Amino acid sequence: MKSGHYQVRYLMVRLGLKARYPKRFKVTTDSNHNEAILPNSLDRQFEAKAPNQVWTTDITYIWTLEGWLPLKGLPLVVFGRCY
Repeated sequence: MKSGHYQVRYLMVRLGLKARYPKRFKVTTDSNHNEAILPNSLDRQFEAKAPNQVWTTDITYIWTLEGWLPLKGLPLVVFGRCY
């Protein structure tokens, strides 16, 4: 079915549809602060020798009808897998 942009505009107005545009990029990280920055004690060595030696957290975002919602503070155990 061929249609021009005037017909598409007419049909969208008639059906009450509106175009959705992607949001512009928004900077959310504030690196210009005077807060203390902790040293990188793991130095990308993610293998622990025993349980409860190394812990870390992650922030995961889930898309919902209300928008992106963060799940904060999910603990990740860095030791190994149980087989």
